[in-house]
Amino acid sequence: MNARFSLVVVCVTSAVALAPASASAGAVVGQPAPAFTLADSNGSSHTLSDFKGKLVVLEWWNYQCPFVNKHYGGGNMQKLQKEWTDKGVVWLTISSSGPGKQGYVDEASANSIMKEKGGAPTAILLDHDGKVGRAYGAKTTPHMFVIDETGALAYAGGIDDKPSTDQADLATATNYVQAALEQLSAGEAVTVPTSDSYGCGVKYAD
Repeated sequence: MNARFSLVVVCVTSAVALAPASASAGAVVGQPAPAFTLADSNGSSHTLSDFKGKLVVLEWWNYQCPFVNKHYGGGNMQKLQKEWTDKGVVWLTISSSGPGKQGYVDEASANSIMKEKGGAPTAILLDHDGKVGRAYGAKTTPHMFVIDETGALAYAGGIDDKPSTDQADLATATNYVQAALEQLSAGEAVTVPTSDSYGCGVKYAD
């Protein structure tokens, strides 16, 4: 193994974190999703209970994470956001990176970066102290949660089944979030309610 290849392996290995579905100890599928109130990147406050009666997606986000960039660079995340918000789903993108940590954003930078990427979440929520992320057991970026109309957690885990940074994998991936939303919208049970999340570890404040 040459030195350059060794460096690549080390960099990729250090960037990825695989979180088993059971890691989301504070957010249990079939139980009420943990309550929260957070300010968004425009200064408005959002309380989870305000969205009861609607499907809600929570997306943990770190714009500097290569796994996040796989989904935004390939247009996958924006496509999901636009498709489902157009159908009335509430999509909350959450940044739990602490001040000084990779992926930290203030209000202006969050809006600027999301606009540049062409993202279309309902809101970008700022969880700088990490309380909401820890309440949900969010381990990676992205880490995805789908909440049903009753306020119960219906899905928790990875966005899909391809834990890589390769955009080419998007074409063959099974997208668990898409499937969960389709099934819930049709009044059906979610057939894959949990999966292992993957990506960069959430950069919580110390």
